[in-house]
Amino acid sequence: MAHSSTTKQSDISLSNCGYSKVLDIISNKWTALIIYAMENGKIRYGEMLKRVEGISKKMLTQTVRKLERDGLVQRHITPTVPPSVEYSLTTLGETLLQPMKELRQWGRVNYTQVVDARVKYDFAYTTDSHEADSINR
Repeated sequence: MAHSSTTKQSDISLSNCGYSKVLDIISNKWTALIIYAMENGKIRYGEMLKRVEGISKKMLTQTVRKLERDGLVQRHITPTVPPSVEYSLTTLGETLLQPMKELRQWGRVNYTQVVDARVKYDFAYTTDSHEADSINR
């Protein structure tokens, strides 16, 4: 949509944008990894803890609870001693797998270009800063 200087209202809003609401659900760095851990079906808590590198018990618990609250994950408790707990994606959670796989593939193909752009930007910015510093002396 073209920007007009006569526009009085914003046409892009965090509160009304469905895309930003979805990103709010999945943008936590652990969420995608936990969803990937469940992409092949039920998984026990301890196995997920081992599979997701660097996650703490506290963060895993908080993240699966959030995903459960959002309707993306379901918890299965088997009444054994001690109780056996497994997690899996709900039907709704499974609908996220394809777009997330596409985003993962985009990252595999394009992330080196992002890194290269950052290096070029940082070099140009650092070079400009040094030039400005030497001029101001």
